[in-house]
Amino acid sequence: MTNKRNILTEIESRKISAIIRTDDQKLAADAMSAAVNGGFRIVEFTLTTPGALHLISEFRRRDDGLLVGAGTVMSIDQAKDAVSAGAQFIVSPVCDPEIIRHAVDLDVVSIPGTFTATEMKTAHELGADMVKLFPAPADISNFISAILGPMPYLKIFPTNGVDIDNMLSVLDSGAVGVGFVKTLFDPVDLHRNDFRMVEKRASAICDRLTQSGSV
Repeated sequence: MTNKRNILTEIESRKISAIIRTDDQKLAADAMSAAVNGGFRIVEFTLTTPGALHLISEFRRRDDGLLVGAGTVMSIDQAKDAVSAGAQFIVSPVCDPEIIRHAVDLDVVSIPGTFTATEMKTAHELGADMVKLFPAPADISNFISAILGPMPYLKIFPTNGVDIDNMLSVLDSGAVGVGFVKTLFDPVDLHRNDFRMVEKRASAICDRLTQSGSV
């Protein structure tokens, strides 16, 4: 089994990712540490966050058991830099054929942003390992069920509009995993440096997933 296949298997097994986007590198590090302490084992640093590449490298060194990825990858150069920093998967908000093809060449997990059935099919045919559902439709679960009806081979990973209350229904609809952004890293908590609340929320999310029997 290749390293890329291992990463894919682990993402599908762990199911939930913590995604941080801030304008402060230390804040991002502290908030993500709280999410990890709360039980998250997949973490993503968006490249719009200052020092994101350093954070990717730091968290890879910190814990071999973490899966660490780069988000908001918008160019081939960013993909290269992220992988060089240690990113095990790269995520984009858009479906860019060049980035997808380059991720295949880099042998790294690629999760491009898609919304329509056509975009998802295109991304899959270009070699994307999963497709990020972005932005969130009004009813994520029914949307995913509708897409998977004619295209059951897709691995859909929504990262917008998911919270502790709807995550199980989204997973039950066929999503391969879900990502938490503001519903984990509440801007008010971050402004107050209330990392204890971030950890508490992370723990509640992880407990809900475990109790459901989905992992």
